[in-house]
This record gives sequence, structure tokens and C-alpha cells, in this order.
Amino acid sequence: MKDSLLLENVKYLVTCDDQDGMLTDVNLLVEGGVITYIGTEKKTADHIIDASRMVIYPGLINSHHHLYQTFTRNLPQVQNMELFPWLKTLYEIWKGLDADSVYYSSLTGMGELLKTGCTTCLDHHYVFPKHSGDTLLDAQFAAAKELGIRMYATRGSMDLSVKDGGLPPDSVVQSVDEILKDCQKVVEKYHDPSPYSMRRVALAPCSPFSVTGELLEESAKLARSMGVRLHTHLAETKDEENFTLERFGMRPLDYMESLGWMGDDVWYAHGIHFNTDELKRLAETKTGIAHCPVSNMKLSSGIARIPEMLELGVPVGLAVDGSASNDGSNLLEEIRVAYLLHRLNSSSEAPSGYDILKMATRGSASVLGWKELGQLAVGMAGDFFAVSLDRLELVGGQYDPKSLLGCIGVKGAVDYTVVGGCIVVEQGRLVSVDESAVAAQANSSVERLLNRES
Repeated sequence: MKDSLLLENVKYLVTCDDQDGMLTDVNLLVEGGVITYIGTEKKTADHIIDASRMVIYPGLINSHHHLYQTFTRNLPQVQNMELFPWLKTLYEIWKGLDADSVYYSSLTGMGELLKTGCTTCLDHHYVFPKHSGDTLLDAQFAAAKELGIRMYATRGSMDLSVKDGGLPPDSVVQSVDEILKDCQKVVEKYHDPSPYSMRRVALAPCSPFSVTGELLEESAKLARSMGVRLHTHLAETKDEENFTLERFGMRPLDYMESLGWMGDDVWYAHGIHFNTDELKRLAETKTGIAHCPVSNMKLSSGIARIPEMLELGVPVGLAVDGSASNDGSNLLEEIRVAYLLHRLNSSSEAPSGYDILKMATRGSASVLGWKELGQLAVGMAGDFFAVSLDRLELVGGQYDPKSLLGCIGVKGAVDYTVVGGCIVVEQGRLVSVDESAVAAQANSSVERLLNRES
């Protein structure tokens, strides 16, 4: 049984619940990893945090990432490229990935996520070099366990290489049979569908331009037979749209629908280049979108039609995307950028700062199909983060705590991050690891990856 944790005299509790409630001067109790009480009665617990000068928010949920890309951020040779040439250049580095680089890039990326209020990380790992064996997802789950973050891994895949008209090199693609066999093994080994699980798995072929229709169709069948979700990139660029039109005579969403990829167990990363009819079909089928504003801006991919998606009822979560196109793992930054981007593009039709917070909490929980996450209420997981109002940079910002993260933003680390009632970030520092030691080891691993011979 996990220790109990009490947040005492919380100044502002932003619940993101069904009533969009914000409570003041309340106590929040977590027992066994689950919120068991919110109210004004005095309670006691094994651990107590004085939250009388703090705003408490539900833990942020990252709905799309590529943690391995943490080791290829800020590289000068790709900084002015768009998606297709960017990918082709970086594949020449990524084909050298191994368990060591995946472990330390995962520690780095998830550590940054935790320090900035994220309590659940969805990662889309799809690069499996032939030399790396089948231990890469093991390395990710080991890193997640060490940090104490909720990990939602996807077993990604690619089977369409350059010689077949795709983008990736031959050394990082696998056969359909190899992929499906390993997908089944990973789901059986790691997927825990229980309400307060620390690890789940989805199946995630990479994209229409790096996988075959056979892999997409067979992955959907396998996922549904095993009760897991489906994820991929879609409608990220005009290049992708041209690819599916030329090769299949269909727009990307039509192509995916023809292969069984629509429904409330499916969510797509990006979703920028959908037309109005397609947005309506996404809403009708409850097919979700992971919105990645910073990455979309850096790669000049475009601006997703988020105001219209929200109006129509498309499930939308927030995400950082890979650190090579971001170049970080900071959902707090993503909230503020999303708010400002859509204000610029849509003016009064744009979502509010609080709407974007809900996208990063309730919205992301929805696209991941995880109903016990994303809000602060009795019966929900004890996942949240705390920000002190005594920070100089937040002076004057306390009059609308619900929109604070979008309108002002939080620079740097949060004060506390709690996952399942366990304190994993305290006073802005990771609790379970020595950050300096991890940084040194990770930098050594970066050097080995970047200097590895082809």
C-alpha cells in the first residue's frame, strides 16, 4: 500500500472536473494512489504539504512524443528543414539507436516532463534498428519506473523503406510478421489496463509514408483482438497528402478509414490538414487528435484547426512531439504556445488559457482512453502538480489561476509533481535520481550515438 499524502489548505485547486470547479482553502487527501477526499475537514496523512500559497493543477498528460529524439535536438544541419528532408537526414543518425541511448534519452525526456508538471507520458517509438534487438521498450519502461512517471508506450513500426518508396533506410524497417509478433509480446508483457496502472501499451505503425497498408490493417486487427488502442501520425504535412493521393488515390483520412483506422480507440498525431468534412467525421467517430503546436511551428507544417475541432466535439489532447522537432519536453511551454498561436490565428474564436489546460488534462486523458486521469476529484488518480504563488514572475497573476498557465506561463520547474500520491518532484528537482549524474551519463550516450559509424 502506498503512503498517504495530504495537501493542506490549498490556496487554489483547479479541478478540471465536470463542473470546471476551482476550490479555495481546501484539503486534498490521496490514499493508495487515489484521491479519497477533497474538502475543508482537517485530515492527517503520512506526508503533508503546506499548500496555502500554491495553485494545484491536475497532472498534465502528454499524448504524443518520441523520447529517443531528445538525443538529436538542436542539430544545425536540420534546423531549416521541413518534415520529409528532416526525417531522411535524421534517420541516418537514428539507425544507430540502441538500448543505452533509448534508456538515457527516456530518462532525460521524461525527467523534463515531470519537472514541468507532466505525470503521464505517451511515447511513440518506431525506430527498431536491426542491431538493437528487442529490448528498446524494456529500456523505456525501466526509465519510467526509476522516475516514477506513468508510462504509456506504443510499439511503433515501419515496413516501407527507401527501396519500396518510403523514407526510412532498410536497416530500421521490419517485416509485418516480425512486427506483429513483437507487438503481441510487448502487449502481453507490459500492458496493464487496470484503472490506476503505471504502464500501458498501444500499437502505432509510424505513418502512411513509412508503412504498408497490410501493416496498418493487421495492426488494427491485432490491437482490437487484444483490447489496446491505435496511434499514428496523420495529416501532418501537404507532402503526406500528396503521397497518399498519388499512391492510393485517396486523401490521408480516407486511406486510413479504408484500413479500419477510425473510432474511439484511435488517435492521430498532428491532424493539421483536414478539411471540414473530415473534421466532422472525426467528431462523429470520436477519433482523437494529439495537438503538437511547437513541433508544427518549427517544421513549418501548418496550424491545426483546433477551435473548429473543439466546437465540433473532436477529442483533442496536447503533446510535445519529439524533442528533435520541439526541442524539449515541456508541456507547460506547449500550453502557452498553443494559447498564443490560436489567439493569433483565430482571435476571439480561439480557446482560452483554461481551455488549453483542459486539453492537456481532460483532453489528453480522453484520447488515451484513460478515464481515471485528467481531473482532480474523489476516485481519480492522485496525479497533480503545484506552483507557488510567491514567485516574482507570477505577481498579479493570482486572479485567474485557471488561465494562468496559458496567459502567463510558468518558466522553469514546478514546485511539486505527484504521481499516484508519490512525490516525484520536490522544490523543482527530481526525487529519485541524481540529475547531474543522469545528465553526465546521458551526454556520454549522446556522444556515442552521434559519433557511431554507419
